[in-house]
Amino acid sequence: MSSLAFLVTELQSLASESRRKHPEIREAAEKSLAILRSSPEQATASLASDSAQSDDLLRPVFMGCATKNAKVVAISLGSLQRLIALKAVPQSVVPLIVSTMNDAMSQGVDIQLRILQTLVSLITNFSSIHEELLGEALLLCFKLQDSRIAVVSSTAAATLRQLVMFIFEKMVNEDRQENDDTLELSEATLPDGSTKALGPCAKDAFSVFEDLCLLANSERPNFLKLDYLHKTFALELIESVLTNYHELFRKHAELLMLLQHHLCPLILKSLSDRHVFPLTLRCTRVVFLILKQFSFELETEAEVFLMLLIRMISEDSDTSNSDHSGSRPIWTRVLAMEIMRGVCSDAELVRNIWDRYDAQQPGSKVFSSMIVALKRLVTEKPALLGVSAQMMGVGISHTGDSAAPSGSNYGLDVGGVAGMVATAASATVSGVVGIIGSGIGLSVQNSAMKLQCIDQLDKADSPPIPEAYIYLLAVQCIVSLCEGFASFTGPLYTSIMVQRPRAAGEPVIRAPAALDLSTLPQDDHATEHLIIVRSMVENGWPALLAALSFIISTNLSDELFIDVLSSYQALTNVAGMLALSTPRDALFNSLSKFAIPSRVVSSLESYVEPPTPRTSTSFTDNLGLTAPIQAPGLSERNLACLKVLVSSALFLAGSLGESWYGILEALQNADYVLNVKASQASTNRRMSTPMTPSRSVSAMSSAEQGKVARHPLLMDIDSESVLAAVQRLFDASKNLEDSAFQDFVTALCKLSSEMVGMQSDGSTLTESEDSLSPVPVSPHRRRVSGIHLPRTLRQGDFGVERLGSVAMLNFHRLIYRAPEVAWNTTTNHLLWVMGLSSAPQSIRVQAARVLDEILTVVPRNLSSTGDLQAKVQRRVLDVLSKQIVPASSDVPATSTNIELRRMGLETLHQILQASGHTFIVGWGSIFEMLGSICKPAALSRSQSVDSISTLSLQETPRLKPLPLGYVSDRGYTALVKIAFQSLKLVCDSVSVLSPEDLRLCIKTLGQFGRQADTNIALTAAESLLWSVSDSIQAKRKDAEMEPEYSALWMCLLLEVLGLCTDTRHDVRVGAIQTLFRAMQLYGATLTLDTWNDCIWKITFPLLDTISIETRRSAFEPGALLNSGLAAQSPEHAWDESKSLALQSIGSIISDFLVVKIMHLESFSKAWSVFVTHIHDTVSLDRRNLSPPALLCLGKVVKALSGADASLQAKVSEAWECVWITCSDIGSMVLQGERSQLSPSTNTTQHHRAFTQESLVALVDVIRSTRSISLTQTKKEWPLQRLNRLMEILKGMSPYFCVLTYPDSTDYRPDVDGLSPVQVVVLDAIADINLTGSGIPSLILRDLSEFSTLPFLAAFHVPILSPVSPATPIAASSQKQVTYIALSKKVMPLIVDLYMRFKDELEIYEDGTLEAIFSAYSIPIKLKYECPAPSKFGKDPPLWKTATTSFLRIVTDSVRRMATFGDRISDTRIEGIWRQIIEVFRGGILADCTATESFSLEDQEAEENFDLSLISSLEIDLVPHLGDTRVPDHLIAQFAKILHKGSQLYKSSMDPSRPDSPSTDTANVSDDSRDSHDFEKVDLDIGTTAPGVLVSRERFSFWCFDLLFLICSNVTSGKPITLRAFPELTVLLDQESSRKRVAALCLPTLLDRCKTTMVSYVADEALRGNMPFPRAREDELLYVLRKVLDLQLWSGTLWAALSESPSKFSDSQPAVDASLSPSALIADVVKRSPVAHIFYFYSVLCEIASIPRKTPSTWVIMNSSPPETNQERRGNVLRHHIGALEKGGDAMEIDARTLARKALQILGKEMGTI
Repeated sequence: MSSLAFLVTELQSLASESRRKHPEIREAAEKSLAILRSSPEQATASLASDSAQSDDLLRPVFMGCATKNAKVVAISLGSLQRLIALKAVPQSVVPLIVSTMNDAMSQGVDIQLRILQTLVSLITNFSSIHEELLGEALLLCFKLQDSRIAVVSSTAAATLRQLVMFIFEKMVNEDRQENDDTLELSEATLPDGSTKALGPCAKDAFSVFEDLCLLANSERPNFLKLDYLHKTFALELIESVLTNYHELFRKHAELLMLLQHHLCPLILKSLSDRHVFPLTLRCTRVVFLILKQFSFELETEAEVFLMLLIRMISEDSDTSNSDHSGSRPIWTRVLAMEIMRGVCSDAELVRNIWDRYDAQQPGSKVFSSMIVALKRLVTEKPALLGVSAQMMGVGISHTGDSAAPSGSNYGLDVGGVAGMVATAASATVSGVVGIIGSGIGLSVQNSAMKLQCIDQLDKADSPPIPEAYIYLLAVQCIVSLCEGFASFTGPLYTSIMVQRPRAAGEPVIRAPAALDLSTLPQDDHATEHLIIVRSMVENGWPALLAALSFIISTNLSDELFIDVLSSYQALTNVAGMLALSTPRDALFNSLSKFAIPSRVVSSLESYVEPPTPRTSTSFTDNLGLTAPIQAPGLSERNLACLKVLVSSALFLAGSLGESWYGILEALQNADYVLNVKASQASTNRRMSTPMTPSRSVSAMSSAEQGKVARHPLLMDIDSESVLAAVQRLFDASKNLEDSAFQDFVTALCKLSSEMVGMQSDGSTLTESEDSLSPVPVSPHRRRVSGIHLPRTLRQGDFGVERLGSVAMLNFHRLIYRAPEVAWNTTTNHLLWVMGLSSAPQSIRVQAARVLDEILTVVPRNLSSTGDLQAKVQRRVLDVLSKQIVPASSDVPATSTNIELRRMGLETLHQILQASGHTFIVGWGSIFEMLGSICKPAALSRSQSVDSISTLSLQETPRLKPLPLGYVSDRGYTALVKIAFQSLKLVCDSVSVLSPEDLRLCIKTLGQFGRQADTNIALTAAESLLWSVSDSIQAKRKDAEMEPEYSALWMCLLLEVLGLCTDTRHDVRVGAIQTLFRAMQLYGATLTLDTWNDCIWKITFPLLDTISIETRRSAFEPGALLNSGLAAQSPEHAWDESKSLALQSIGSIISDFLVVKIMHLESFSKAWSVFVTHIHDTVSLDRRNLSPPALLCLGKVVKALSGADASLQAKVSEAWECVWITCSDIGSMVLQGERSQLSPSTNTTQHHRAFTQESLVALVDVIRSTRSISLTQTKKEWPLQRLNRLMEILKGMSPYFCVLTYPDSTDYRPDVDGLSPVQVVVLDAIADINLTGSGIPSLILRDLSEFSTLPFLAAFHVPILSPVSPATPIAASSQKQVTYIALSKKVMPLIVDLYMRFKDELEIYEDGTLEAIFSAYSIPIKLKYECPAPSKFGKDPPLWKTATTSFLRIVTDSVRRMATFGDRISDTRIEGIWRQIIEVFRGGILADCTATESFSLEDQEAEENFDLSLISSLEIDLVPHLGDTRVPDHLIAQFAKILHKGSQLYKSSMDPSRPDSPSTDTANVSDDSRDSHDFEKVDLDIGTTAPGVLVSRERFSFWCFDLLFLICSNVTSGKPITLRAFPELTVLLDQESSRKRVAALCLPTLLDRCKTTMVSYVADEALRGNMPFPRAREDELLYVLRKVLDLQLWSGTLWAALSESPSKFSDSQPAVDASLSPSALIADVVKRSPVAHIFYFYSVLCEIASIPRKTPSTWVIMNSSPPETNQERRGNVLRHHIGALEKGGDAMEIDARTLARKALQILGKEMGTI
């Protein structure tokens, strides 16, 4: 039946149903039926064309829907649905249809379901439905979805999902028609506020998705008129859209913006709030979609989500209790882990994560955080996962393995395991008995969920989750990561390194090296990702290794074990392929420990003979476990790990390098376990096959396990197969490149050295860097790897055995390759084993046998032509020499050592007999081997007598003499005889020896001549040595060869020189005297060549050899301190020898310097070596050798003055060299011995300290050098060199320099007289010509620092007790270095030098004057705290000397600065004045409490001396202080100093007032002026505290007088005599300058006066009739009288209160007549000479109105005519305020009267009186 027929049927039903109650509907329905029956096609066309007939057809439908009859409505909706399906509804009716369905929505379930069907049909059939109409339609669905009826809600939800998908599908179709011009675009507002033109479908999709995000976030939608939507449903719709249309989102920026601005914040907020399972589940699903599909577009958001997931994973599950506020439920971690598993499975996504985040700088390190979180997760609950018993091996007793003490509980054991196996450094699981077998383990069958948690969308609450499920997820994540690395890197590595095209003739690469990514195309995509993988592994391997090492040791099923082991192999191979040595080595190390557990090796050592049957209860039995009684061995899983280890080593053999060591160590242990001890337990092994199964829990039954094919890693893991694989690894050494083979051999030798060292009978051996074998690993590492000291010494060594076999396999490399490839390593190791005295004899013999075989075979395979012969001969002899010659004299002469040397000597004798005539090189080694047999002298000689360098002397090790005889004299005698036979063979053919070989022969004969065997000694001395001498003399007849053989004859003489270093002191002294006496006697007749030989072959070598001995104990604590012991000690004897040598050398060089030595071609070099010897003697020898060394140098330097003009160039070079040496020695002095050395005791410190005698000698050398320079150049040294000279003398700091060196022990008193060092320093300074530029400033500055030394650098000299050198003597008996005499000498000298150079601008401009003032300020500030000026005399105090000197300089300097004017910079002017004011501040505010103990006469004398400061201030400084370039703040600071100095009380009456000078003056900043900051005093606050009166009240009034004077209007040019000092006359001039000073100082004066008056008023109110202290009354009356008498400059107060007092101090702007009357009066008043009285008006009124008696006193009123203002201003400095004056009448005045007089003056000034 067609849809039209259905429509007719529906209309008929409608007409029938509405017949009775709704006749109008029946009529309309019948009319519609009539139209349809009359012409169905035309009716349908009319409906679609929106004609007039369409209204008649649709009217019954709409009328039926409007009724409340459910049946009628259902029929009407059915009809409407048919019409829509026929598309017989015009577009204009669509809004009415939607409105009609909205009205009918409240009907029953059937109606609602019919509405949903109709909506789907309407929207899908009418594509033109957009915007509001579409929104209304969707709104109906959303409302029905919210229905409580399940069928309606679910149907509406499905309908919504379908419609939303349809909307986005329409957008996809619209994108395909993007070129359609008919497409109407409309503006859409984007989340960021911008707009974009979108097509209708695109705008609908944009609006719908935006509203879904807003509704999910509980926000009001923009498009849908919907108030609420369940978040879960909204997220489901969003997930559906993103799943199906993610490509569409990537193409449209506006959709991505919705994700960025709405969806991502929504998800983040939801995951951060309280977790509800359905909501969190859907949020995590959306997060996964964002990470998978939009991680590139939403980079930041993806980063946030990843870090959020990592944080969720990282939270401890123990805190997952839902009742605990702020904690996350456990299922949140599971959801996060399931998402993380999906991320880790996508290798490309993981690489992109690293590239986008971790690789950026700075980056959030997402990948690193992720693997760390996974590692922490898997190691979270070790007890749950258990421990695999198989991983510990089989047949092991676990008794006593627990690391915890007895009685430790289970929890402690588990914690120990977690800490032990969670790191790569301690991955072994042996000894963890507490949890063996506990825990259910981990398997896919038991730990996984049937349906992963993230797919359970129908659950309202989280499903039951197995406890181990999250750990299974973590394991799967880690396995996926490792597999992802390998699956990407492996194919690329194969294609690049193995399958790459080879050039013609290039061999096949069988062991390729690691990838060098820098050689690959950097712009290639594969290269970029290889770099990413390398960075990921490089940064993430610690966490991955820690996780893998923990997991593999847990109770895993076979399936998971194989996965983890494969991950191990994959990660190891990737690290090796990408040249990541550190992670590769760590992985190999971890695999080694799992492959060969240390417990197996250690247990097998004790399994030599099994004890009686084990009947005792073991710890394992106590746990309820049983173990088979069998020999310790490797389990199936151990062998699987070993197989993987060997496989990875074979794969990476070409790039392992130093990593071979760990692998070979594991193979050694495996060989020991599988081979050496296998026979002891072969029966048990066969009985126990197959091996003990793993304890991993598996869901499969044993039958099912048998049906499943085993993984290849678990096949072929029997002992024979594994040992065969190990052998293949050693056989593969033939395929290695030379560099790789070198690494392989080096590792094998290192392993052998470790095993040999462990089998030694001594303590742990340690090899130095230059030893023959690598350093054995530490005992801890050996313990971890399972190697330990065995009970029974092993016969032979695995490493030596394998080294021999490998050498035979690669014999061609030993001969035809560079020795670095294999020869050096192999022979050095064998030599080391032979030389290891504590090693078993069998092993040493084994090594010797292998080495002898190599040395025997090599010469036989040499050709007799080419360079190869010489090189190989040299190698053979060098190795043989190391076998024969002991490494040092400390090697004991045991029977084994003697036997080894005997074998070597016999080998040498055989070689000489058979091939001696063919040797073209190596005679030096032969003579060395022969000479090594001889007993050394009591004192060993230096390494080379011909050496001219002393630089290595301090590094030469001290060789202790051997004992008087070997342990076996018979063995020693045999060695000497064998060696002497070889020497006779050489001497029989001495004619074939070259001169150099002859030289060696002479030395060797000399050694044999000193031996104990008389026959050998006589033969060598009388026969062989003389025969060699005759041969040399015969060859000297040839004129061409004469020089060379003369040198050989000198070599014979040098044997005599050996006596000069004999162990006996008397012999040394006699030899030195004889040697130099002969040179002194015959020096004039010697040729220059002979002199050259004497210098280089006798003089300097003698110093070399003696220096070696003197420096051996130079740093030994406590050496040479006790004079009684020093004279008897060998060290003192050697020092005497060297001192004699230095004196003799100085005499020889000074006598023949000009005549002979300076004419040598090598003079410059010889001079340099000589000076270097002096330098080294000072720097390296004991200090008692420094004076003779420096005296020697000084004597030679003085001899330079006799050189003629032709030698001036050499003279210049010579004194320059000496100066450099003196500068270096000066640096030692400047640095101080405390910085050069770290002596363990004070004894050593003083032993190494420079003595005063040394310092005097050093300064004398410098003076002589400077004198030579001045004589030659006729000019002074440049300023830079003089700076260095002064630095040495004075130092950069006052603690380490020549003058202030603190560590000497021979100081002299320096209080009353200068010490010798101080004398020479001042003499050196006095020698300097001061006429050069900058020199006066340099000297003045340094002398200024000298004057400060008594206060900054004085110290006590520690004196060590003769009984106990480490016990200092009490300070009372210690000497003291005071520098007082120096300061007394220097301070007047500074004045003289200043007066000499006062007209030099530079001393003002370069800060010299500031330095002088700063130096003087220290004693002036310290004043009575200065040290006493003399010990026996009566010198003036240092502060008085400083004050007098300062006043002399400052009086003249201020005038000079005014004369220079602008030539001195403003900055420097400010600095000078700042220092001047600082000095006056120190002098005025210095602590004078010490004078209180003086007599009255002394106190008055001290005050009068200090008055000189006040008078100098007024006379010399104040006239210049007002200079315009002096900053305002300095003048204000000066006023504050006077303010503080005028204080009468030490503590203020008011607690809020300032109390210390620092608060008044020190805190005045350079860029601030606080002239207007007058103190505000509250009249209501007072005190009755009496206060503490200052010690010098009169001085305070003098300061007050001066403060009044500088603010008064003294007239220019009128001289005034001061009453306090009638002899001083003040010239009152510079009116403008004084006005500026007055303006800047007036605020301070007003503040001082007001404080006094206000505090009096406040205190008077409290005290009532209680009288004030006298000083308070005197102060008040003084202030009132001074205020009454004070006359200001006109406008001074106006300027002081202005913004710029300096600007308006001289002239003020005219009075502004336009001001208000009050402002006008105030302005005029400020310009008055008595303006200050206006300022005090209020407080004066308070005083004048006090009802009680005010303070009063009697004064003498002068009967002479009234003084003018000028005369009154001159009488400022006066004695006590109550003192009588001559003439006049006495009258009483009081404070109230004075205040009223002041008010009267104010009234007169106002014109009111």
